[in-house]
Amino acid sequence: MAAPMELFCWSGGWGLPSVDLDSLAVLTYARFTGAPLKVHKITNPWRSPSGTLPALRTSHGEVISVPHKIITHLRKEKYNADYDLSARQGADTLAFMSLLEEKLLPVLIHTFWIDAKNYVEVTRKWYAEAMPFPLNFFLPGRMQRQYMERLQLLCGEHRPEDEEELEKECLRGEAVPNPQLRLYQEARECLTLLSQRLGSQKFFFGDAPASLDAFVFSYLALLQQAKLPSGKLQAHLRGLHNLCAYCTHILSLYFPWEGAEAPPPRQTPANPESEEEPHRRRNQILTVLAGLAAMAGYALLSGIVSIQRAPSARAPGTQALGMAEEDEEE
Repeated sequence: MAAPMELFCWSGGWGLPSVDLDSLAVLTYARFTGAPLKVHKITNPWRSPSGTLPALRTSHGEVISVPHKIITHLRKEKYNADYDLSARQGADTLAFMSLLEEKLLPVLIHTFWIDAKNYVEVTRKWYAEAMPFPLNFFLPGRMQRQYMERLQLLCGEHRPEDEEELEKECLRGEAVPNPQLRLYQEARECLTLLSQRLGSQKFFFGDAPASLDAFVFSYLALLQQAKLPSGKLQAHLRGLHNLCAYCTHILSLYFPWEGAEAPPPRQTPANPESEEEPHRRRNQILTVLAGLAAMAGYALLSGIVSIQRAPSARAPGTQALGMAEEDEEE
């Protein structure tokens, strides 16, 4: 009997099954198709078989860590949310996916990882509280740098000094000639276009969800659910009532526990989303010891703590040897 497929993803928060965009998209697609996955919701990416999240371990032991490739593998395993789409609808899916990546993704990255208020009060706060010690001291900052690099690849060099001017001009509805300053304006237009395309339908292609719905939901749900102190784009989204109802419908239908404000009841071992960890106590002790050792080593190397030997009443040769060793340490 083949081993079950296992999905490793970021755990949930803000009323969502996962706070990570990619993890949320893969989780949603799996729920849409009913793929039999053993889900591991974790807060330490180093416990993933690939070292990154999300990651899928297939029934044959292969590890896939790119969201689009994970979904492609699920399709090969006959879990295809786009099976009933026409050729025209398939082309529309590709067009809207490209629109999301070009117009909405850069602003989402900026909103959660670049904007100073949102990063400090929401994003870094959640990851620092969720991650185990000592990873919570440096992994959020490393993730922020990775997202900054990703943003630069998507839209060129990022200019933090233009953020305030960008928001003011977007709110006035003025045309922004500089491509760097058009991020928010184009994201607002993208949301409006999605709202018009959805209309009064339950999903983008009728009464059944497709892969496009999984990605649109992951983009919109993060923006809708997070309590952002600086949320200009969030305010625009909340004014598009059909998109908000769309997210609420998917949360209540496919993630009834994760979508609730109250935490779900403790899961039993029979639940496929529970995660058995027989050596958890040992791993916690080892993590703490490794952190203490790292801090002690840093203190010694940086000179914060120094070791001084007491003078000895031994022979002059022995005392000279001890002084030579101390000079080498300095």
